[in-house]
Order: sequence, then structure tokens, then C-alpha cells
Amino acid sequence: MHPKLFELPWSLPGIGTITVYTYGLLLAAAYLLGLQLARQRATARGLDGSKVLDLGIYIIIAALIGAKLLLLVTDFQTFRSDPAELLTLVRSGGVFYGGLILAVIVALWYIRKVGLPLWTTCDVFAPGIALGHIIGRLGCFFAGCCYGKPTDVAWAITFTDPFAATNVGTPLNVPLHPTQLYEAGAEAVILAVLFATESRGRRFPGRTFWLYMLLYAVSRYAIEIYRGDPRGTVGIFSTSQFISVVLAPLAVVMLVYLGRRSAEPEPKRARKAA
Repeated sequence: MHPKLFELPWSLPGIGTITVYTYGLLLAAAYLLGLQLARQRATARGLDGSKVLDLGIYIIIAALIGAKLLLLVTDFQTFRSDPAELLTLVRSGGVFYGGLILAVIVALWYIRKVGLPLWTTCDVFAPGIALGHIIGRLGCFFAGCCYGKPTDVAWAITFTDPFAATNVGTPLNVPLHPTQLYEAGAEAVILAVLFATESRGRRFPGRTFWLYMLLYAVSRYAIEIYRGDPRGTVGIFSTSQFISVVLAPLAVVMLVYLGRRSAEPEPKRARKAA
């Protein structure tokens, strides 16, 4: 675990030593690589590259804000009891689902505003989201956040860096489930499935996007069982499990609906009178 990638040998007045954090660097790489993949896919489908690039920037901003907002909601009592903890929102990546939900809302608004094809554009971005999430979770692993429960499995990991404990509350010298790697691995499998199935079977706009939503909801629900960091709850579920419970059936419904709609024959146009 290396929460701090390196420190520059000089300092700035009023700022001190400049530290480059592994999580921040990998998060930036996640957004840039995900956006680049989306641009390439958009170009291959004949979409307006400049509009897709602008959409990607809107998605990145919305994802950053949404992730932190959901973290604020889920840990509201902590922030309420100790307002100083609000500073953790600055250095925390937040809750992925919060970023995903707000990014989808903003994307739907922008897509309709500029006239991009809705579900084709969503399909363009789905693999980029998965790719970015893989890299982002590796950042979580290096930072020590989003850690798992104590365990004695052979592949358990033990964090030892005091900075991680101070920064995000990572338990030190305790074998934990590597939930960050579980999720990065799950996203890698999902990415492979999306690419493997995209050109097979009966294709229709929206299939790749909603397949991603379905697969992620199922994998996230399972991984949440092994998470050990403090998170909000909705009844017996963690917040992310509750969202997964709602999202998975919605994705199935949308896949069936869009599949059936694409299979319907177009109505014949009436002939003009001679």
C-alpha cells in the first residue's frame, strides 16, 4: 500500500511540501482513459466527437460531485457530530453509485439538449465507465479506503501505513478482505463481457449500457457483503446494496423493453394519392 506516491523535494510558501497521492493520480488516469475509450467508440459510430467530448467532461464533473454528495448523505450523522470531518469530502473519492446516478442524470439532460442518439451514446460510454472504475478501485487499494472485513483467507491483505489509518481510518496490521481488488476484478470481467457480447446476438441501442448496469449491480451487491468500512444503511441493506436491489430489476426491464421495441417492424408509410 502506497497512499503517497512521492513527495517533491521542494515546498511552496504557505503550502509546504508538495505530495502526489496515488489515489488522486489513478483517479485522474481513470477519468482520462475512460473518456478516451468513449471518444474512440463514438468516432467509430459516427457520432459528433466534440459533443461526445463535452458530454464526457460533464459526466466527470457530475460523477465527482455525485459521489461526494452520496457520501455526505450516507455518513450524515458523522459529519453532523463533527463538522471538521467535512474536510474528508475533499480528499475522499466518495460513493461510486452517487457519481454514477448523478452522471447518468446529467448525461440524459445533455444528450437530449444537443440531439445525440440517447441509447447509442449510453452504449458508447458504458465500457469507459467500467475501465475507469477498474483503475479507480486500484487507487482505493493503494490509499487503503473501501477496505474489507477482517478475514483469515489466504489472499487477505494487511495494511501498515499510518497515514492511511489517519486519512481514511484503515485498520492496520489486521488481515482484511481485499474488497478493492474484488471490485476491480469484477469490473474487468464486466468489461470483457461487454466487449465479447457487443457484436453478438440481436443488437439494439441500449443493450451494452443496461447490461453493464445489470452486471455491476449484481457484483456490487455481492462485494458489499465483505466490505468493512463504515457506510450508510437502508433497512437491512447497505446504501449500495439497496441501490443494487433497485437497479438490477430495472436493468432487466429495460433490456427486455428495448429489445422488444427494436424487434417491432416499422409501420408502413401510406402511399401518396396518384
